[in-house]
Amino acid sequence: MIDVFSKEGQGTTFDIFLPAVEIPISEHATDKPEKKIERGHETILLVDDEDMIIEVVQDMLTSMGYNVLPARSGKEAIEIYNANTDEIDMVILDMIMPDINGGDVYDTLKEINPEIKVLLSSGYSLNGKANKILERGCNGFIQKPFNTGQLSEALRKILHPDL
Repeated sequence: MIDVFSKEGQGTTFDIFLPAVEIPISEHATDKPEKKIERGHETILLVDDEDMIIEVVQDMLTSMGYNVLPARSGKEAIEIYNANTDEIDMVILDMIMPDINGGDVYDTLKEINPEIKVLLSSGYSLNGKANKILERGCNGFIQKPFNTGQLSEALRKILHPDL
């Protein structure tokens, strides 16, 4: 049940009432073991136009031991990659950006270095544009939001596929 109370000039209050459950939560929890967070040492170019995403993912990556070069636009990503090609081991690339979209950034980076390793990141599903970029040779896809475990697993699959 949801009760809504609203008074002009004072705001609105929503009271949400959920049914009580008598079964302990642990009986409903999944028994999936947590995956080990793998540490790394590589340098990653992190490309996203949202500051919050850059901050959160950069914190995740540095906590796992990675060196991070943040880029807040497609244009900046290309500039950073050109200046640091030999140091960058991998790119995490947002698909939707206002200046240059992820697909065009990917194609440009691939021209600079045909062996580039790229993890495509998007809040949208794998269908459509993301799938087309993967078909052009992009190494992987991770859907936002993701946690440290999911990111660690995606990075290891691309950086060290033989492990």
